Amino acid sequence: MSEPQTGTAPPPATDLPSPRQIAAALAERVVGQETAVREMSVALAKYLAGLPSGNILMIGASGTGKTTLMRAVEAYLASHPRLEARSTLVRMHANVLGEEAARGRPGEAVIGRLLDRAREQLGPETPVEELLDRACRGLVFIDEVDKIRSQIGDRPNVAGIRAQEALLTLIENESIPFELPDWAGDEAGGETVRVDSSQLLFVCAGAFEGLYDSVYDRVTIGRDRGALKTVTAFDDGEVREELDFQLRDWLAAEDLFDYGMSPQFLSRFEAVVLLEPLTVEELMHIFMDAPDSAYRTSRAYFETRGVRLALSPAAVRSIARAAKEQPRLGARALREVFRRVVRDYEFEPESTVQDGALVIDEAEVEKALGGGD
Repeated sequence: MSEPQTGTAPPPATDLPSPRQIAAALAERVVGQETAVREMSVALAKYLAGLPSGNILMIGASGTGKTTLMRAVEAYLASHPRLEARSTLVRMHANVLGEEAARGRPGEAVIGRLLDRAREQLGPETPVEELLDRACRGLVFIDEVDKIRSQIGDRPNVAGIRAQEALLTLIENESIPFELPDWAGDEAGGETVRVDSSQLLFVCAGAFEGLYDSVYDRVTIGRDRGALKTVTAFDDGEVREELDFQLRDWLAAEDLFDYGMSPQFLSRFEAVVLLEPLTVEELMHIFMDAPDSAYRTSRAYFETRGVRLALSPAAVRSIARAAKEQPRLGARALREVFRRVVRDYEFEPESTVQDGALVIDEAEVEKALGGGD
């Protein structure tokens, strides 16, 4: 069997979207995170043009939008037929790479996922050479990459070291040996081919829990003590001095090295993007407008019972504020908070209905959350 060809010409430049156009499309699904959206848009514009595009490392707490951004990318590529040649995207957990590295086949795990996805897109009757061509120009999203740090505390994390090395092999554009699956046919099934990974785009993401605290300690009580200056703040007529610490202003490569990401690994990422904590206004927008929001799901449930659910603006803000108080959950906190508010109503939808409507105001939200009388 001949080696797979990965040099298919991209669409003419005039047919390719600009970074601004890509960003506008992604922003329809991603709330906030302008920096991450912009970086992703530039990387995608280069990637779609068949040019070398820098891999991206996203750092952000759970619920800030890392997975949402990648889903937006996947939906965007799938919705534009002229981009279909580069629309093969797979999502993998970083620990899977560690497990596969222990078996000596990390590259096969990634290429295999891409090949399966290409087969889903093009159909099972597509020649394997065409499937490999599509797979070799795919996009790989590695989630929870912070779980493959090279050490945990003072102890080496062997699985993490292996997983970082496995990713390096793929990202460094090396020729990857890949054993074709049985479905490739009697002649090709089981045959080992060399796969060129040079056109893959990698996006890695993780919460990196503890990184914020370690950097804060470095600039307040550690080796850079005194570098962070106090600022004057005004609150309810009172003046006070406080430290204005933003991780994006102080994060250095050495902090990530100390966290357990190897210099060789980090050097393969052109952009390190920090996702910001969501504001109350952004959480309100997600709660009301996200297609899979708990509010929309609950509203649809009440409609099946002949009840129209409505929340006052103050009630929505109160729910968002309560979610904001759980920074480690981000937007995911909205679901748990709203559940506490709506669960009794959902159990007996007709009990508090007036004229076919259930209207929840701020006082009811505060009472449900324990803040009322």
